[in-house]
Amino acid sequence: MRILVVEDEHRMAALLRQGLTEDGHVVSATSNGADAFSMASASDFDLILLDVMLPGMSGLEIARRLRANRGKTPILMLTARDTTADIVHGLDLGADDYLTKPFSFEVLLARVRAVGRRGPVAQPVNLEVGKLLLKPSSRELFRDGRLIELTRTEYAILELLMRNAGRVITRDLMIENVWGGESDVESNTIDSFVRFLRAKIESPGQPRCVRTVRGVGYMLSTEPE
Repeated sequence: MRILVVEDEHRMAALLRQGLTEDGHVVSATSNGADAFSMASASDFDLILLDVMLPGMSGLEIARRLRANRGKTPILMLTARDTTADIVHGLDLGADDYLTKPFSFEVLLARVRAVGRRGPVAQPVNLEVGKLLLKPSSRELFRDGRLIELTRTEYAILELLMRNAGRVITRDLMIENVWGGESDVESNTIDSFVRFLRAKIESPGQPRCVRTVRGVGYMLSTEPE
């Protein structure tokens, strides 16, 4: 399963990431609520492990916004707030399950397995920005009806940009979403992949659609620079 861990306590986040990875899952992680919402909106996770108290945006607000946007990814809340009112509020806002801290890792894995038995989340609809048409179900890209071959990394970058068209994607968020937060990914590596992607999807003499936002990251736009 592809799991997004959202936890601002670094030791807890590291333990969750290590344990879930050892259990055979592909894990991405972030400690910031706003980044978590962008990652969850931009990629097809099978499960979100979501702390309630987060910087940038609370876990409750993330759950509410994802459900308001018709996001169907299962959400398992992880929190020390264990009153009946807190649990009911979280479930009403869109959480599928609730696990209070401290918890047994064996219990967490059992909850994760239970989510896995429900089957995969429904595939998203096609993404269309300008002349680009991306089909997540088949991982195919078309420009003006012409199929464009992408590598796995190029596809992941473009999907992230298309799901957030018109919004700036920071380099840190791109590393988390595309490379799973690997710390050894350097800025020039990102720049190289973006350059390869541009060569495939942009036409000479036409306005650039993948824009560089200096010192921050990249943005997909159909407007001329």
